[in-house]
Amino acid sequence: VSLPSSAPKTRQVFQMGRGGMHIEEAVKLDFKDVLIRPKRSTLKSRSEVELSRKYVFRHTKETWEGVPIIAANMDTTGTFEMVKALSKHKCIVAMSKHIAADAYVEFLKENPGCASFMAISSGTSDADFKKLKECVAKTSIKMLCLDVANGYSEHFVDYVRKVRKEFPNHIILAGNVVTGEMTEELILSGADIVKVGIGPGSVCTTRKQTGVGYPQLSAVIECADAAHGLGGCIVSDGGCSCPGDLAKAFGGGSDFVMMGGMLAGHDESAGEVIEGPGGKKRKLFYGMSSDTAMKKYAGGVAEYRSSEGKTVEVPYRGPVDATMYDLLGGLRSACTYTGAGKLKEMSKRTTFIRVTQQLNPVFNAHETK
Repeated sequence: VSLPSSAPKTRQVFQMGRGGMHIEEAVKLDFKDVLIRPKRSTLKSRSEVELSRKYVFRHTKETWEGVPIIAANMDTTGTFEMVKALSKHKCIVAMSKHIAADAYVEFLKENPGCASFMAISSGTSDADFKKLKECVAKTSIKMLCLDVANGYSEHFVDYVRKVRKEFPNHIILAGNVVTGEMTEELILSGADIVKVGIGPGSVCTTRKQTGVGYPQLSAVIECADAAHGLGGCIVSDGGCSCPGDLAKAFGGGSDFVMMGGMLAGHDESAGEVIEGPGGKKRKLFYGMSSDTAMKKYAGGVAEYRSSEGKTVEVPYRGPVDATMYDLLGGLRSACTYTGAGKLKEMSKRTTFIRVTQQLNPVFNAHETK
């Protein structure tokens, strides 16, 4: 990935006083801060672009082949209905961690071909580990998603080691982190794929509540560099609001891209359709650290913490297939603009240019769709 010559070439860090507080002066970028420069292409049509990728993972030597897009492990998007829809596109669904082992068994009896496009999600408690072992024992799913909001804790690193020891032949996704050194730590501890992103999600309020975060594109670029040096992979988790953002994540070096909000509001998303004023239909979408989620699974928000997610009503969008065709079509088009015949080539063909505006907004208020 290359940036224009005016971009900072060094990592400038200033230390203030004896207290250890630092200020990093180097510019960090989000998807909104850049566009991808077009390049000469020999492709005649978007239909020539190959989006499928084949990975052999560092720890397991397991092979996975498909389109490297993952539905986030949230209540509303990590559903069996979403698996049936996305597996047709060879995309993955990270399942909600609150699904019981027997529900997996029942689903896979009827849909055995979907196992390759599912990830079992887990937290880090003893109960989570017990449930994870039960789900693995009863299914043929080979991908595990170890998910916490803060992947920097020593407890989480120890949990990744514990899961790797217990399941040496499974593909492990682990996160979330946003810096190279922690990406390396998780890979060396047993993760095959590191989840990258703190605070960029559409229903995440971590940045608002804590002041902690990292611009997503820079996090992707830096973590991908660290992971690839060790033979690992990353998944950009959060921050995508349009197909072009997926292209930027892949262009920045991400091996996979995970989405929640872009897949919310569909028939395959959990929850009832809500009919509002004027007959407008909506569906509920909420973060997994929101007040809604904590009331559902923990009886409420504990006194020692705050909610770091929000609950929204998103427009009802019908079947998810239409959205997937839009996303995949946008990706193919991005590849043709950069001359990448395969998604695998995207990062090698990407030059980002920093911009002050993404779109012409003159008719935004008059859009009919």
